[in-house]
Amino acid sequence: MDSNEKLELIMKNTEEIVTLEELKTLLKKKKNPTVYCGYEPNGPLHLGHFVTITKLLDLQKAGFEVVILLADVHAMLNRKGGEKEIKKEVENWKKTLKAIGIKSEIVLGSDFQFEKEYQLDVMKIAQDSTIKRGLRSMQEVARDIEGATISQLWYPLMQAVDIKHLGIDVALGGLEQRKIHMIGREMDKILEHKFIALHTPLITSLKGPGRKMSKSIPGSGISVTDSLDEIKRTIKGAYCPAKEIKENPILQILKLIVSPRFNKVELSRSEKFGGNLKFSDYESLEKDYSQGKIHPLDLKNTCTEYLWKIIEPIKKAYK
Repeated sequence: MDSNEKLELIMKNTEEIVTLEELKTLLKKKKNPTVYCGYEPNGPLHLGHFVTITKLLDLQKAGFEVVILLADVHAMLNRKGGEKEIKKEVENWKKTLKAIGIKSEIVLGSDFQFEKEYQLDVMKIAQDSTIKRGLRSMQEVARDIEGATISQLWYPLMQAVDIKHLGIDVALGGLEQRKIHMIGREMDKILEHKFIALHTPLITSLKGPGRKMSKSIPGSGISVTDSLDEIKRTIKGAYCPAKEIKENPILQILKLIVSPRFNKVELSRSEKFGGNLKFSDYESLEKDYSQGKIHPLDLKNTCTEYLWKIIEPIKKAYK
């Protein structure tokens, strides 16, 4: 894979790269740069996580060394559970990541975040960060921004310092991570570390636009612990208006999670409705759906089928 092919793969299904020129320079300078993504271990891996996991697999193909941070300390600071609960979730996440088959270094936040130099760096950037900006950076990742605690304001500062202490070239995250990443980039002189931020799109809640995807809301999301019947039921009740492309979560799943894993997607349907359709790329599928050539129920059934092809082997390996 040459540099242009690598760049094309990295940019696929990416919402933003800060900055593209820096990424091009990095690819020329380093054969195996590092990329990291952090996850709070506070419940099973779900659809939102699958978007960044899929992008990590792309980056791995492009020659990147992948580092996954299981942010146990961040989860505690963000009020996602007690020490025992989080420790149990860490073990579940390790099993899930192993089952997915991604080749990565898995690091716990608690392995290095209590070290003196780390905490001194957090304090240094805390002096240059306003409370107002800290609140803005947590709007997408905190459960209750109106009742945000000081621990949650500490969270984004630590995330910026994580990138330095892990020696990371590229920080990957969904768009909700953008404000946090920008704090880290702007503090590069204090931290003496510069990194590139790569952001993926966010999947709309299965309940429809304007709602947050969450497994705590019935029918809103799907996780790797769900059974086939649960996935069928959730997808069947999902928001998916006919011919509608914008903010359609079923199409987003097919684009961001399914399409990168399968060279072809086959849509099965009765001969009286036109028979099966085969798509070698997502764009063709989207075009046919926008023109009314695909019924929403057929699209949902196809989405369920391919999601299960991804999730079933993970469930088997997990056990």
